[in-house]
Amino acid sequence: MTTEPVDPLATAAGGSDAAGVLAHFRGPYADGPPPEALEIHAPPLDRFGVDEVRRLIVTHVVLLAAVLRAVAAWVVRRRGRSLATAASEGLVEGFEQLGPTFVKLGQLIASSPSLFPAPLADACLRTLDEVRPFPPETVRRLVAEELGRPVGQLFRHFDDVPLSAASIAQVHACTLPDGREAVIKLQRPDIAHRMNTDLRIQYFFATRLLSRFEAARRANVVAMVEDLHEVTNQELNAALEAHRQMRFRDGIGHFGDNDGITAPEIYWDHCGPHLICMERMSGVPMDAFDVLAEREVDGELVLRRGIKVWIEAALVHGPFHGDVHAGNLWVLDDGRATYLDFGIMGELPDEWRSAMRDILYTSMIDQDYRRVVRAYQRVGVMSPDVDPEVAGPAIAMVMEPMLNKGLGSVSLGETLKTNLELADQFGATAPRELVLVSKQLLYFERYAKTLAPDYVLARDLYLLKNVFPEEVAAAAAERGITLPD
Repeated sequence: MTTEPVDPLATAAGGSDAAGVLAHFRGPYADGPPPEALEIHAPPLDRFGVDEVRRLIVTHVVLLAAVLRAVAAWVVRRRGRSLATAASEGLVEGFEQLGPTFVKLGQLIASSPSLFPAPLADACLRTLDEVRPFPPETVRRLVAEELGRPVGQLFRHFDDVPLSAASIAQVHACTLPDGREAVIKLQRPDIAHRMNTDLRIQYFFATRLLSRFEAARRANVVAMVEDLHEVTNQELNAALEAHRQMRFRDGIGHFGDNDGITAPEIYWDHCGPHLICMERMSGVPMDAFDVLAEREVDGELVLRRGIKVWIEAALVHGPFHGDVHAGNLWVLDDGRATYLDFGIMGELPDEWRSAMRDILYTSMIDQDYRRVVRAYQRVGVMSPDVDPEVAGPAIAMVMEPMLNKGLGSVSLGETLKTNLELADQFGATAPRELVLVSKQLLYFERYAKTLAPDYVLARDLYLLKNVFPEEVAAAAAERGITLPD
C-alpha cells in the first residue's frame, strides 16, 4: 500500500502495480457528481472591478497594437489586400494574443459570416484551428490537484502531448490501470475567472461602444455576448458536461436499438471538478468524405442513424447535442458513428418539444398542416384568431413541394430559421434551444449533400421510429417501406 497522504477529495483502495500505478482508485466523483456540482453559477456580466479595468487596458493595448502593426505592414506591402482585410487580420492576431475568450469570439464571428463584414468573418476563420496547448508540467500539476494523486499513480500510461487543444480545455490520451484506453479532458488553469473577466470587457465594449454603430446593432452584438456568456459558463462546468454525456449515451440504448451509434463512456473514478475521463474513440470526422468512400462506408445509413438518435434525444429524452460539427461527430473504425464533446447541449421546453413533435409528425406521416397551425398557436407563433382549416392547407401548398425534394433543393435548417423569424414577427419568444436545433439541422444537411444528396430528411419515417412507434409502423406498412435496424 502507498504511504502517501490521501487527499480528502480522493481515496484509493487496493495496491499498486510494479510501476506504482494504483490498481483501484476512486476520485472525488467516483459515485457521480453531487447535485450542487451540476448547478451553473454564472457571475454577472455588468460587474466591472479592478480586474476588469486592468484587463481592459491590456485589451486596448494588444488590439490597437495588433491592428496598427497589420496596417503598417499593409502600407509597405499590400499584396492585393484591402485595408479592411489587413486591419481585420490584425484584429484576429490580437484575439489570439489575448487568449481563449477572444478566440471564442473569433469563432463565433467566423460561424456567423452573414452578420459581420466579409473581411472580418474571413479573417476569423483561422480561430477555428486549435489554440496553443498549455505545458505538460501544468497538465500534470492540475491532474494531481483534481484527483489527489500524481499522474504516475493514476494511469498506466499518460501522453503529455495533447490530442487536441481548444479554448476551454485540452485532451490527453491515457491508459487506465485496468488497461482500458481513455482520454482526459482537462480545463485550462484559472480559465473560468479569465473568461468571465474577458466577457465583462466584451460586454462593456458592446454596450458602450459597438451599439452606437448600425452594423453592430443589426448583428445584435450585445445579445451575442450575452449568449456567449451563457454558453461559456455552461461549458465551464465539467461535471455537468459529463453528466449530460452520460444521459445522452444512456438514451441511445433506451429503446434497445441504435447499435450503430454511440458516445464515449464516462469513467467516473477518474473524473474531477475540472476534469472528465472517458472512453477513447478511434475514427474520422463525418466530413472526411474521401476516407469514408475508401472504406466503403454507407454514408447515408450512418447519417440516418445519427440523426435518429439526435431526434430521439431532443423529442423524448431531453438533452440534445448542440454542436454537431464534424469534429464532434465521427465515423469509428468499427463502422459505428459516435457523438463527441458535450460541452454545448440544449433541452427544449415542454411546449416547444411538443410543437416540434407535431411538426415532424406532420411532415413525415400524414401531412395534416392544421396540426402545425395549432402547434404554432400553442407557443404563440400564430394568433389564436387564425383558422387552422384555412391556414393549414395554405402552409401545405408552400411546404409540400419543397419537402418532396432532396436536400440539394431545400434546407430544413433554413426553413426552421424562417419559422424563428415568424415567431419574432408575432412577438413570440422562441427559446435559444430552437436556434440550436436549426444549427444542428444545417450541419446534418451539409453532410447529407455529399453523403446522400437525394436523401429527403423530412420524409424519413425511420427517424421517428421510436418517437411514434405505432404510427410509423402503420405508415411504413402502408407505403411498403422496410426500415433499417
